[in-house]
Amino acid sequence: MITLKSPREIEMMADSGAILASVHVALRDFIKPGITSWDIEEFVHDFIKKHDAIAAQIGFEGYKYATCCSINDEICHGFPRKEVLKDGDLIKVDMCVEYKGAMSDSCWSYVVGQSTPEIDRLMEVTKKALYLGIEQAQVGNRIGDIGHAIQTYVEGENLAVVRDFIGHGIGPTIHEAPQVPHYGEKGKGLRLKEGMVITIEPMVNTGTWQMKMDNNGWTARTKDGGLSCQYEHTLAITKEGPKILTLQD
Repeated sequence: MITLKSPREIEMMADSGAILASVHVALRDFIKPGITSWDIEEFVHDFIKKHDAIAAQIGFEGYKYATCCSINDEICHGFPRKEVLKDGDLIKVDMCVEYKGAMSDSCWSYVVGQSTPEIDRLMEVTKKALYLGIEQAQVGNRIGDIGHAIQTYVEGENLAVVRDFIGHGIGPTIHEAPQVPHYGEKGKGLRLKEGMVITIEPMVNTGTWQMKMDNNGWTARTKDGGLSCQYEHTLAITKEGPKILTLQD
């Protein structure tokens, strides 16, 4: 069932999203060669607690951590660990925050230390794909309009959109209806209504879109070992257009 949010509920989710966004901004200076993704996990968890919020991923469907820290060829759901990050690593940090009962979900990608032209381009295309998808999140449009905008742009840049993991509704829990694929046909799928709150979170690979699962049952990585990048926002569908909730004031 899709729950439509009131303006008050959307504002509460924006308060949650502002905390989440401020964590991501703080990570820009924190992430550097020599630290580990476990250091990121502890930093994020402490930051969220200091803002009287809850790291909502902990315990969700049995997941144990406040963050998903996916490195290089890992697409998503990478476990934080004590492997030292090195110059040129591409790390995706995904997290959910609950604040006064309101949920938010966002992923940012970071390059550790010195970047490369390949990583810079992958990050640029992925972020632009996210915002092209957000532009289509209008009252009266369809879910397929979002996916079509993302897919046609990414594939036009000779990169690939992951099919196996998609955006979703959010609130009152982390994962709600509807499903929001990052590929699809224009004019197809569920019609978007005022009050829907969804995530758009394209995962873009340098090679094939296909993936393989690690033995831990959670972590997905590119089938061909290519790099993967992700950006994600939580947004509300409003009469005035899409309202991104995971931004700082």
